[in-house]
Amino acid sequence: MSVLRRVDTWMFAPAPAERLAVLRILTGLVVVGYLVVRYPAFLSLTDASPSRFEPVGVLSWLDRPFPDPLYAVLIVANVGCGVAFVTGLWFRWIGPIFALLLLVVTTYRSSWGQLLYFENLMVIHVAIIGLGRSADALVPGRRKRSAQPPISSRYGWPVRLAAVVTVLTYVLAGIAKLRVGGSDWMTGDTLRNHVAYSAARIGLLGGSYSPLARPLAENGWVLAPVAVATVLIELVAPVALLGGRIRTAWVAATWLLHLGIAATMFVVFPYPLLGVAFAPLFRAERVVDRRRGEPGLRTPGTR
Repeated sequence: MSVLRRVDTWMFAPAPAERLAVLRILTGLVVVGYLVVRYPAFLSLTDASPSRFEPVGVLSWLDRPFPDPLYAVLIVANVGCGVAFVTGLWFRWIGPIFALLLLVVTTYRSSWGQLLYFENLMVIHVAIIGLGRSADALVPGRRKRSAQPPISSRYGWPVRLAAVVTVLTYVLAGIAKLRVGGSDWMTGDTLRNHVAYSAARIGLLGGSYSPLARPLAENGWVLAPVAVATVLIELVAPVALLGGRIRTAWVAATWLLHLGIAATMFVVFPYPLLGVAFAPLFRAERVVDRRRGEPGLRTPGTR
């Protein structure tokens, strides 16, 4: 079998509708929670100086910030559509609309100078899910399991594509570290400087920085193997697509990496820390099947 045929078989492997539906629910819940919790931070942009506004991406055509009322309405509408996205109701329209609103709101935030990779990952995942057949199962009011749609590739490819996007995100992060810092990123003091800078910044702003920051900054040799491990974990991310124990090991290592960042720099990436960024790599429908007392549905190429 040719390489392209293998890729095609893997990408379009059939999957149950519930796998994509569970991914819809998990992703939607995290995004809605994030928008609600971070609402004050999003809304604070209305007080920012217009001189800081440098539109990027789909908003690069703007020559001035949004009117404050319009921006507030966009955020609230985003949350409302997100709730409908989670339930799966009116999904043919809600899915694309939620994805578009999330893209606009997060791009607008990025246009003020703060780029957050996990926001970009959330937006791409929501777009994939929102444009797929993600509400053919687990929708309130729908008929019971006996009427569930058959296992099909139309439920498999969005999950596989979301998994590929997750993996590529980490590969790009690893490449970026090497492009910016070269081998010095792993052998020098770059990571120690990151930890020290984060603590100093929080301290200057009147906050409390991590108690681990000072001892780590003073004993940089401890962070040298961590820096090497970080780049290696990111660059070998594609192994997670193989499934099985190697996938689980990579996910565990990456999750611990994010936990370490949160503990040392108080920088929290909720999407991966909550595990939802890695959900496409697993048979997510097992959560539902276990509640029903049934074994998870196994499909080709998934373990």
